[in-house]
Amino acid sequence: MDLSIFTIILVFLGIIGFFILIYYIPVGLWITAQVTNVRVGLFELFFMRIRKVPPSIIVQSLITATKAGLTIQEDNTSTKRQLRTQDLETHYLAGGNVPQVIKALISADKANINLTFKQATAIDLAGRDVFEAVQISVNPKVINTPSVAAVAADGIQLIAKARVTIRANIQQLVGGAGEDTILARVGEGIVTSVGSAASHKEVLENPDKISKLVLARGLDAGTAFEILSIDIADVDVGANIGAKLQTDQASADLKVAEAKAEERRAMAVAEEQEMVAKAQEARAKVILAEAEIPKAIAEAFRGGNLGIMDYYKFQNIQADTDMRESIAGTGKSSGKKKE
Repeated sequence: MDLSIFTIILVFLGIIGFFILIYYIPVGLWITAQVTNVRVGLFELFFMRIRKVPPSIIVQSLITATKAGLTIQEDNTSTKRQLRTQDLETHYLAGGNVPQVIKALISADKANINLTFKQATAIDLAGRDVFEAVQISVNPKVINTPSVAAVAADGIQLIAKARVTIRANIQQLVGGAGEDTILARVGEGIVTSVGSAASHKEVLENPDKISKLVLARGLDAGTAFEILSIDIADVDVGANIGAKLQTDQASADLKVAEAKAEERRAMAVAEEQEMVAKAQEARAKVILAEAEIPKAIAEAFRGGNLGIMDYYKFQNIQADTDMRESIAGTGKSSGKKKE
């Protein structure tokens, strides 16, 4: 009984050990590699598992590269050699997409595009889709710009749309600007070319002038793409910006003139009120001066400089003067009536 239990345990451990051995040493994958003339040792596959590198990805990529006749260039030499497992393991451990790089290299090789393994891995690690970049190099891509509004010299607004045909520049994919920069530069070129036109009719008659001027500016400098052509897809006439600006300016000038006129009216009213105040002040001074006359007469009486007869004569002269002013209409009584 004890022997049978021990045998079962041994068989169980043997099965577990067999599966562990198959996992760490994928014999089936090794046989596939040998059949396809890919030289990979069992110990290499074992150490891939230890390094947490999926052997299936590395071996399948090597098989694909070998069948396609793919070779890579040695560093700092012109000698070419086949890919090794170390090359693909290094790229995988760096966080790269090994199958995508192999597909890109094969596609570039068949299309006679100069793409080295080092460039492909650098592009992949930079976050760009290297296989898509090779495809765009073979088959140029067309991107559409959004509606770009520009104003000609005569003040008429034009709204243009363009189709930009681009091809990937393999040499500048790492560090080069993307499609958004291309679209922004093309939009800027459209605004500049329309703005330099003397009339919007010139642009409507020859829209190809826009594309020629934009292409001549070298807008693809420093980008990951090469601009092949810029075609104006549509040009629409927008608002009369010049007339609108003139209307707004006239309205602003009118408001400024009204403000200045109101300022002058307020100043005139203030000056009038000031003159009325000065007149009242002068009248008050006259009244004060007239109030001093009786005091002076009384003082003359006390000093003996004015007699009773002199005072009566003064009163007669004053009454005569008042009567004449009343007849002439310039006296105090008439003045009060007019007021």
